[in-house]
Amino acid sequence: MILRMRSDHCHPTENPAPASSMLIGPQDPPVYTAIAGASTRTVLLCDHASAVVPEALSRLGLPDHEFERHIAIDLHAAEVTRRLAAHLQAPAFLHGYSRLVIDANRSFDDPTLCPEISDGSVVPGNVGLAAVERAQRWRKIHQPYHRAIADWLRPRLDAGESPALISIHSFAQELGGQARRWPIAVLWNRDGRMALPFMRALRESDGLDVGDNEPYSGRVGFGYTIATHAERRGLPHLLIELRQDVIAGEAQSEHWAALIARRLAPLLDDPMLYRRFEPCAVDC
Repeated sequence: MILRMRSDHCHPTENPAPASSMLIGPQDPPVYTAIAGASTRTVLLCDHASAVVPEALSRLGLPDHEFERHIAIDLHAAEVTRRLAAHLQAPAFLHGYSRLVIDANRSFDDPTLCPEISDGSVVPGNVGLAAVERAQRWRKIHQPYHRAIADWLRPRLDAGESPALISIHSFAQELGGQARRWPIAVLWNRDGRMALPFMRALRESDGLDVGDNEPYSGRVGFGYTIATHAERRGLPHLLIELRQDVIAGEAQSEHWAALIARRLAPLLDDPMLYRRFEPCAVDC
């Protein structure tokens, strides 16, 4: 079951006077998509699932081909997320707008929240973006997705449960002239209870070259989503990066979704996973 949501609620802290024009109109798609699932022990997240731009923003002044690049969307990540949700019978939340409009995995004060330049491409609709317009995008497009995740978590947390959050991303096979060899990678920081056994299983059982904090490092931060919903609460979590070319077709997406589900199943079946992580137990 897929529920498509549109929301116009305001963020309680970043709330200057609204911009004059309507940002999300009736002709625009939902801010996020929620996929229902029977499982309450895990939830899937896809921050960069879409290349859509609200009609009012006129494609941000960019030609169409820019929205087929990694700067606009994590290519094929949404398809893997949907298939993985089916394998795990897990709920999922997929953000509905391009990361060029506003990056769902960035904090409000991050300079790349609404990037003026991305991988060499100037984004005209973001150049000199007024503070009121930035705040409007935050209220209308960024925060509704995160409130939906928080609303799903709240009753589970109130019941004393500790659901696992699994975030799905993809990365370009080359950046800045450098090839990235890993077909799959895992970002993690202090809490390795999912990342370490997951990577070990992929290496030992599947013979894969798994990137450990590649091509980005979780040591310097996951971004907004995992930090906000999982790390600060001590919830188990896993951020998976897949190279875009290995998941480019339906068969490839299904292959990787099935493989990931197979390696996640024993972790999710272990009741010890769902204890709250206390960094002091390791760092103090």
